[in-house]
Amino acid sequence: MRIMLLEDDKELGPWITGGLREEGHVVDHFTDGKEALLAAMGQDYDLLILDRMVPGLDGLAVLKSLRASKDTTPALFLTALGEVESRVEGFEAGGDDYLTKPFAFVELSARVNALGRRREHADMSGGEPTVLRHGDLSLDLISRRCERKGQAIELMAKEFKLLEYFMRRPGRLVTRTMLLEQVWDMSFDPTTSVVETHISRLRSKIDKPFDQDLIRTRRGEGYVFGR
Repeated sequence: MRIMLLEDDKELGPWITGGLREEGHVVDHFTDGKEALLAAMGQDYDLLILDRMVPGLDGLAVLKSLRASKDTTPALFLTALGEVESRVEGFEAGGDDYLTKPFAFVELSARVNALGRRREHADMSGGEPTVLRHGDLSLDLISRRCERKGQAIELMAKEFKLLEYFMRRPGRLVTRTMLLEQVWDMSFDPTTSVVETHISRLRSKIDKPFDQDLIRTRRGEGYVFGR
């Protein structure tokens, strides 16, 4: 899973990050609530782990903002606050689970895996659409079929994944780094042209044969999908 961790404790944060990475998860660790919120609004995470007691914008405020924007990513609160009122406040803000400090890593791991299974079940049972649509373009995530204006479009695996990533973020700026990390699972590499090459191929299939382009370039910034 791709996990966002908001934890400002200088020992606890790296300890959690290291343990989760050893279990095969991708972890983005933040110590600042504002940075964490911006990241969560620009990336797709499978799970949010949020400390309640971060100075400034804390985990509770971050989750409230995300829930207000219709973000349904599962959230696990970490806190030294064990009172019933604090737990209730977290659940009412949209939290899915609660773990009081101090805790054993094995318990954190179990809760992370349980929330991951819950999200997978929700996706399989209709929690998210299986067909993405934007104007006259459709992408069937089950049959792997792409169509525009009723015409079938053959896409290679990476082209399909790239288009899916765009279609889930219409009108939003998508940077080259985001595509490298999310579509190719690569860290930033200034020498590779894989993003530009695949976008060119994708445009030749979904844009050039039609009268309106859907993938637009913002020079020096990235790409925006949509009309």
